[in-house]
Amino acid sequence: MQVQILGLCRFSYLGLRGFQVEHERLEDRRAFLYDPERLARRWFWFENVTLPALRAQTDPAFTLVVMTGPDLPEPFLTHLREAEATIPQLKLSLVPPMNYHLAACDHAVRPFRKAGAEVIGHFRMDDDDAVAVDFVERARRDFRLVEAACAQHGGAAIDYMRGLLLSASARGLKVTPRVFHNASAALVVYLPPEDLRTAVHLAHWRIAELVPTLGLADSPMLCRLLTGDNDSGAAGPGYDWETAEDKVALMWDRFRLRRWALHRAAKTGGRDAEAAR
Repeated sequence: MQVQILGLCRFSYLGLRGFQVEHERLEDRRAFLYDPERLARRWFWFENVTLPALRAQTDPAFTLVVMTGPDLPEPFLTHLREAEATIPQLKLSLVPPMNYHLAACDHAVRPFRKAGAEVIGHFRMDDDDAVAVDFVERARRDFRLVEAACAQHGGAAIDYMRGLLLSASARGLKVTPRVFHNASAALVVYLPPEDLRTAVHLAHWRIAELVPTLGLADSPMLCRLLTGDNDSGAAGPGYDWETAEDKVALMWDRFRLRRWALHRAAKTGGRDAEAAR
């Protein structure tokens, strides 16, 4: 079975719909999204939380479409182009403001659907999320667990539930092992290639109503970062879990994250780009 793993990440995409923080006018939204200090923080977390594990995937056969606007201010558009040049799996999609968010996401993702794929495993992640280094490998391998349901119902999903909640504040970085219910970053939606929907089209908070869904919590598979800039500032439904494993080692082994460097960076609000190096 040829399973394509195809993801979408919005980086300060300028659109009026599809976000919890709302603005009445496009110019108000542009001023909010493109505020230089906000963009600097967003880039810092993207570079230091999201990208490390993507670079280290044990299965490199995936595509993550990074969606932003063609007028994203410099130097951030150049930063994204440089990331695309050094990480072959990243594909930059410059999408002008569109009235409907789902149409914008379809515009970004559709060119990267792979001819010959028998099923597409869609995922989405925010620009401060992280997935484990074996996320792509697991998403492809574990499809066999839901293959029959996918064929019968026209789609299926796997929710990789176990992960880490990272809370950044002036006090530093708090790390809480947590089981998340239907967090978007490690939720894989399998659809036949002729189905033009993506993971964004199937609301993650009600995914089990839409397609048969299998929850797996055997290994930490995602990090969710909370800062003052989140579109949604809540951890979401779930519960904490206990681990005897050292959190510093866990963050590095599973996500290639440097715990103490991010702790120092959190105290400055992600403004010190050298802090996490």
